[in-house]
Amino acid sequence: MGGPNLEVFKFGMYIMFPIAIMYYYGTNLDRRFSVPDFWPKPEQTNRIPFEKEEIHSELERLRQRRLYLREKRLEQDKAARRGEGENGGSS
Repeated sequence: MGGPNLEVFKFGMYIMFPIAIMYYYGTNLDRRFSVPDFWPKPEQTNRIPFEKEEIHSELERLRQRRLYLREKRLEQDKAARRGEGENGGSS
């Protein structure tokens, strides 16, 4: 068995090891663990309209997009039905 000096050394290690690890990882966090360009810049994010004209223009843009997607979906449905009609009758 070791003497009292060994016990003091072990106690010091038990106390200092977690403190040293926390100090190492706790300093310079911004530089050590940062990911460049992680958050989008303000010009890359969505901008909420506050003015009445902006709200109306945004609603019109969304309406046009919805109608465009609806037309596209209807054309695909028509093409799919035409394809079924040609191939499905000879089973």
